[in-house]
Amino acid sequence: MSAADAFVERLERARSGARTLAAATTDSKNAALEAIAVGLENAVPEIVAANAQDLARGEENGIGAGLLDRLRLDEARVRALAAAVRELISLPDPVGQVVRGSTLANGIAISQVRVPFGVIGAIYEARPNVTIDIAALAVKSGNGVVLRGGSAAEHTNAELVALIQSAVTSAGLDGRAVQTIDPFGREGAGKLMRARGYVDVLIPRGSAALISTVVNESTVPVIETGSGVVHVFVDETADDDMAVEIALNAKTHRPSVCNAAETLLVHRGAADRLLERLSESLLAANVTLYGDTAVTQRVPGVSPASDETWGTEHLALEMGIKVVDSLDEALLHIQRYSTRHTEAIVTRDYANAERFLSEVDSAVVMVNASTRFTDGGEFGFGAEVGISTQKLHARGPMGLPELTSTKWLVRGAGQIR
Repeated sequence: MSAADAFVERLERARSGARTLAAATTDSKNAALEAIAVGLENAVPEIVAANAQDLARGEENGIGAGLLDRLRLDEARVRALAAAVRELISLPDPVGQVVRGSTLANGIAISQVRVPFGVIGAIYEARPNVTIDIAALAVKSGNGVVLRGGSAAEHTNAELVALIQSAVTSAGLDGRAVQTIDPFGREGAGKLMRARGYVDVLIPRGSAALISTVVNESTVPVIETGSGVVHVFVDETADDDMAVEIALNAKTHRPSVCNAAETLLVHRGAADRLLERLSESLLAANVTLYGDTAVTQRVPGVSPASDETWGTEHLALEMGIKVVDSLDEALLHIQRYSTRHTEAIVTRDYANAERFLSEVDSAVVMVNASTRFTDGGEFGFGAEVGISTQKLHARGPMGLPELTSTKWLVRGAGQIR
């Protein structure tokens, strides 16, 4: 069989398996999820060993600390993935939910119900947790899935996909619904982008460059999950302790992910009492700071920022810090540099909080909370397929309902028009 035929065969397997999943009962799908969770717990040594191979190669190739952190699966992270899969079991099954309905004057009953997309394609890099997240969400929402997890996580993903297929099959469903095209390399990713007719929607997760490539080159409809140039604005009325805790958590809790803060904006009225404390707390946490003149003149150890600083998603212990004269200036800065992912304000001023919520055009806008809460798990969705920064179909963390479309069911009694 040629490589082209082998590629198409995998897409056809996913489509065939998706038809079975679309008709599966909630109990059957939940049984498959429980089998995945048990499989993860039982295979911790094998998964960690496969992941160690990928980590070793990643270090040899110099992929960087941020990607290495995303790539890493230790025992705790594997068990956390199993727990996230079990959370999905407790969530309502969106398939078949009635969105709206009515009976027309002529007696015809119409209802709009949620249905699976069919086959979801996912292109991502160095994130083996995404393999589990997307596959589990696909199973619960009745979708097939075709995964392109990238060469950096080749061994880990191979272990995980085999585990998922076996678990789904053991629950009496069609394990072929979950497929990987990693063996086809970069060429396979390109083919997946042009697999219209086999794949119903494509979801990229990764660097801004990867997402841009998929959005610009795909003939399959794309749900764009954007990079995160995320801001925290410390307002003049902010509680000092809260501001420090939120800034530290937003930057340092896990700097390699898209909801980590990349820019700290400080109102000049707050800077007079708080700039040194904020900066020194971040520096003490090994964060490299790049500041404007107002910051570098007052805080030793802060490097000068460039215009490029404000538009950079560092995904590391690096951060820009800037003093602004007003809420209006903060809003203008965010409007210019934001990737429309997540923005937060720390304030005790109700009017400023409401203005920030109203005027910031991002998928998630927060008041007095760390940006690290922009996450499907934290929002109660179980796992997430990604955080959409576009405005059509889905925006923000995407859970089960966002992996469905709708169709109209019409029930008549012989009516004609």
